[in-house]
Amino acid sequence: MKNITAMVLVGGRGTRLESITKKTAKPAVTFGGKYKLIDFVLSNLSNSNIYDVGLITQYEPHELMDYIGHGSNWDLDVNRGGVSFLTPYTNMEGEVWQKGTAHAIKQHMRFLERKKADQVLILGGDHIYKMDYSKMIDFHNKQNADVTIASVTIDADFHRFGLLQSENGYVTKFEEKPEIQLSNKASMGIYIFNKKPLEILLNEFGAKNDFGGDIIPLALKLNMKVADYEFDGYFKDVGTITSLFEANMDLIDNPQLLRLNEYKELPIFTKSSNLPPHHIIDNSGIKNSYISDGCLIFGAIDHSIISAGCYTKKGSKIVNSIVHENVEIGMNTSISNCIVVKNTIIPDDISLQFKEITVIDSDYIKFVGDDHE
Repeated sequence: MKNITAMVLVGGRGTRLESITKKTAKPAVTFGGKYKLIDFVLSNLSNSNIYDVGLITQYEPHELMDYIGHGSNWDLDVNRGGVSFLTPYTNMEGEVWQKGTAHAIKQHMRFLERKKADQVLILGGDHIYKMDYSKMIDFHNKQNADVTIASVTIDADFHRFGLLQSENGYVTKFEEKPEIQLSNKASMGIYIFNKKPLEILLNEFGAKNDFGGDIIPLALKLNMKVADYEFDGYFKDVGTITSLFEANMDLIDNPQLLRLNEYKELPIFTKSSNLPPHHIIDNSGIKNSYISDGCLIFGAIDHSIISAGCYTKKGSKIVNSIVHENVEIGMNTSISNCIVVKNTIIPDDISLQFKEITVIDSDYIKFVGDDHE
């Protein structure tokens, strides 16, 4: 039996999520009222019985590290294996900062050596999906592949993905974020490498920074066996405001896609907030919404997701919005088409209604207040 070590990339800045990730690593962003984005990959690993996990951090790691802890909430706190946080470091050559996804893995090859990994499963920490990775690993071994890419069929935003063509289960062509659409088959940013091919690609042929832009094309150029594992489940890359909003709203509008409420097969675990149940004091019209623990609700909520510990005052109205943790919405205040960042206080008698999805944080509220002085 081969030793599998998972490397989860959680160090990206997530700049396209604007102020949501100003002080928070993207994998620590709230999803669906009670989850974090990182819950999905950690739950998938647990459900796949993969317990050797390296989390490669860099940008704003502290909240994420505190949230994950020893991994007990995902049953990853095992005696042999478990969660290891892999941070930037210095050595005789100077500071080691990650220049890209492949470069990040290269900086921690000694960790893989200590784990005596035969195969390396490389994952992102900011995607929404359920997957049993053991099925992908079985496919990789059956194909006798050096590298396997997980792919998914998409119908939009082609420029955001690495696109590939395949034949008989093997990748024949790959381009990262091409200007011209190569196909409708996109890389999920999930890879399995045999250890030796990974070392060759990272070391012997120069310093390559990214898997999609550099390593996968190089593997094809060197005639390595690159397999294509076709995933047929729900997958969402939530790297933009629009995609993050759409994935949240899919929980309300299309619950059959992710099946988050189904616990028997591939459950998604999270860290409990240990808050009391939500309390709806004055029901002025609450429909088609998620309301999380610890919320005190006055007023109306329509087609929205309210995260833990929020307080909405009398006369408030929330429509088609996502409200993150510990937000306070003032009296007679209305918001529409918003993502409200955690810990934001929105004052009384204010209207924040937009045609496009808009991120609201404390700085935005201060700007609105200054503008009306």
